[in-house]
Amino acid sequence: MPDLNSLISFAIASLALLVIPGPAVLYVINRSVSDGRSIGYAGVLGIELGTFMHVLAATAGLSAILAASPSAFNAVKYSGAVYLVFIGLRTLTRRPAIIDASASSMTKAQAFRQGFIINTLNPKVALFFLSFLPQFIDQDKSSNALQALTLGTVFVICGFFTDGIYSLTASSLREVLVKGKTLPFVQRYVAGVVFVVLGLVASLAKIS
Repeated sequence: MPDLNSLISFAIASLALLVIPGPAVLYVINRSVSDGRSIGYAGVLGIELGTFMHVLAATAGLSAILAASPSAFNAVKYSGAVYLVFIGLRTLTRRPAIIDASASSMTKAQAFRQGFIINTLNPKVALFFLSFLPQFIDQDKSSNALQALTLGTVFVICGFFTDGIYSLTASSLREVLVKGKTLPFVQRYVAGVVFVVLGLVASLAKIS
């Protein structure tokens, strides 16, 4: 198991990386603005569970297989991209919602499932752990797998913290949009376009 100094250094490095907006953060912001804080938090929970799946994969060596196999990488990449575009198109074509501060366009279970699938099907997360975790693993200690699992768990906890703050901040904007009667536009068109763009960007990911 990593020593305390290594864990603290890793946590600081993780927080520094997690505050940089990426697909997961954009999803959290999107959901929180469109559907409120509780839905945003459900999305965060799904995203972090998806992240933990990558931690387990890295610990078991499955991420290395993904990095070494272009076919496997592309299969995961395009599955995730298609799913994002599908969500975007479905959002763009749904009927406008009634302006209601308490109304949401989806349930917590749906937001959780979306967050989980989006992050699980992002192969760049797997490659990230392959390059990031080894920098903090002490090769002189036994059980590199246990060290990787511990560090990955710390990363997920940090992710809960940073994504939770993004959700809290973004959900506050929802009240402003409700008062300005622009929430349905954001829920349908802004959210839909964001998902489609995320899907297109995801399809361009390469093994690096």
